[in-house]
Amino acid sequence: MAKTSVNTMDQPMKIKESMAYRVFNVFNTILMILICAAMLYPFLYLVAQSFSSTEAIVAGEVGLIPKDFSIETYAYVINDGRFIPYYGNTIVYSVIATVCALFFSALLAYPLSKPELWGGKIINKFIIFTMYFGGGMIPNYILMTSLGLRDTVAAFILPGMISTYYVILMRSFFTTVPRELEEAGEIDGLSLWGAFWRIALPLSKPIMATMALFYIVQYWNNWFDAFLYLDTQDKWPVAYYLRQLIDSSSGTAAADAGEAMQISSNIKSCAMVLTAAPIICVYPFIQKYFVQGMMLGGVKG
Repeated sequence: MAKTSVNTMDQPMKIKESMAYRVFNVFNTILMILICAAMLYPFLYLVAQSFSSTEAIVAGEVGLIPKDFSIETYAYVINDGRFIPYYGNTIVYSVIATVCALFFSALLAYPLSKPELWGGKIINKFIIFTMYFGGGMIPNYILMTSLGLRDTVAAFILPGMISTYYVILMRSFFTTVPRELEEAGEIDGLSLWGAFWRIALPLSKPIMATMALFYIVQYWNNWFDAFLYLDTQDKWPVAYYLRQLIDSSSGTAAADAGEAMQISSNIKSCAMVLTAAPIICVYPFIQKYFVQGMMLGGVKG
């Protein structure tokens, strides 16, 4: 009678977890839960405040659940007549600026990832130098004014278009693109521009999605450049408008007991929620690229 042999290679190996490993997992899980709770609590508290009445906020009765549920603050902000146009400005500025920033950052990072680039090391050091030393606010203001860009959308977009840190991450990612793919494309007749456009960029979706998130958050929350350069109110982004709204409500709260007084206590919470909500809605769609892009971008320096 023939003996049947059991192929142990087809059976999954069972790894016995040690007690120390189990304790580490439990401790790590508890720590992550505490960190998540610490990060979520301020935002949930702001949401609860934004939907609570002024009296409940002043009395300190608001926790994570709204007290005396009210949408007066949201109605005041949205029905102001300027909020929606400013929101549209922010969407247009953020989208255009993010697309341009991604394109020009990649256009700079790609050649820097090539070891055969003449003077590449010097250029890399020069770019890194800008992380430690900048011109400052006054020289930048003088530059924008002398170029005739004051009170133009370009003055809001151009100063933050290329970030040194993001360029370094992109350059590190491009070094991981197999050189054999580019050589195969060159054999098929692709130029350097064609290799960049048809090979490097399609393979760089993770890092591009990560950088897109960073850039769009940067421009979405940017109110200071609008404060410096944009004089025409119709060109304001929503972040700067909400900043003005908060300042005006704070200034009139003590003197006016009318509508401004009713929203002065929770208008800041409402402004923060309205500003952060679109980014929170966008993040889940690119979350899968986020960790992958950061890991791949940090493999090589």
